[in-house]
Amino acid sequence: MADSENRTPRSLDIQAIKDLLPHRYPILLVDRILDYEPNKWVRGVKNITIGDPIFLGHFPQRAIFPGVLIVEAMAQTGGCLVLQSMADNKSKLLYFMTIDNVKFRKPVVPGDQLVMELEVISLKGKVCKLKGVALVDGQKVAEAEFMSMMMDIDPGEA
Repeated sequence: MADSENRTPRSLDIQAIKDLLPHRYPILLVDRILDYEPNKWVRGVKNITIGDPIFLGHFPQRAIFPGVLIVEAMAQTGGCLVLQSMADNKSKLLYFMTIDNVKFRKPVVPGDQLVMELEVISLKGKVCKLKGVALVDGQKVAEAEFMSMMMDIDPGEA
């Protein structure tokens, strides 16, 4: 990801994210897109708070944000990148095909800010492949590769 470029960051607020993704509370796991380069890379954020409903059961005595939700947050961040560049994004959904090379490095807990950085490996037709990391305070907490397929939504569902 090219931070050294002399340009204004592109960002998406929560409303713009909701315009792209079909997810809603409590499974919408991206609070803001901090910056992106269309069809190349994206950086997004999820603020982890004790108010997240998952902490009622995971775990009551030691709140830890589940790894599977970190992976989902990364995938949603990547979905914002892929969908924002499409003129007809309201009629499209991304579905997982594969999740590979997932590694978790350290627990994510309430008070952490999860920063997800993903880059496009390939984008061919309806299939996209992304790889990325999730960071807290600049330290890698997770990494994964994703492959997704773009599907058309039935016009009655859009």
